[in-house]
Amino acid sequence: MSKKSWQASTTTFGRGVVRAVPDLIRLTLSVESRADTVAGAYGRAGDQVSAVVAALRAAGVSDADMATSGLSVRTETVYTDNGRTEIAGYLASTGLSVSLREGTGTEPAETVAAAVNAGGDDVRLGGLTRGIADPAPLLEQARDAAFDDAKAKAEQYAARAGVSLGAVLQITEDTAPPSSRAYDISAEMDSSPMLMARAGSPVPVVPGETEVGASVRVTWALD
Repeated sequence: MSKKSWQASTTTFGRGVVRAVPDLIRLTLSVESRADTVAGAYGRAGDQVSAVVAALRAAGVSDADMATSGLSVRTETVYTDNGRTEIAGYLASTGLSVSLREGTGTEPAETVAAAVNAGGDDVRLGGLTRGIADPAPLLEQARDAAFDDAKAKAEQYAARAGVSLGAVLQITEDTAPPSSRAYDISAEMDSSPMLMARAGSPVPVVPGETEVGASVRVTWALD
């Protein structure tokens, strides 16, 4: 009976990270409109959102890069002196997710300011995140760097053990999506919604850098 041959091996982990200036900014904003009636609040919210969308289009944002993210109308109540609650009005709210891409001809800060000014005091800013429109080329570079990192470690261990590094037996990849810090625009403005909406000067949007990373586990034969 023949015995199964045993193959000496080593497994190493590699990590590769590629940094790049983001070419995509995802903006979250909403409109909150109050009125004495449901129809009034709903209609006002619709008018304000239409104004915001028109401003975004004028800034070069395509319809494909805008999406409604919610719609609701609720009652607003107040407590009376006798401890009861009364309806004080109605609040209609809707959200809008916007992707600002490089090359539209308008700076992101100017686009945000245009949207805020168009919607007036009803506009609320939820913040923004930075990203890469096409991360595939960066991910390819990160994979190369991760493999090279794993190979360098394996070669070091093989040399230390007095053996040669052989063929690759197994590769397992764990990729990470582009990472970026959420940027809260309102942190640069007064916390009052009224003052936020009336701000005429664009708040600078600094792109910084974003990361695309890849991790790999490689098992090598040892000869």
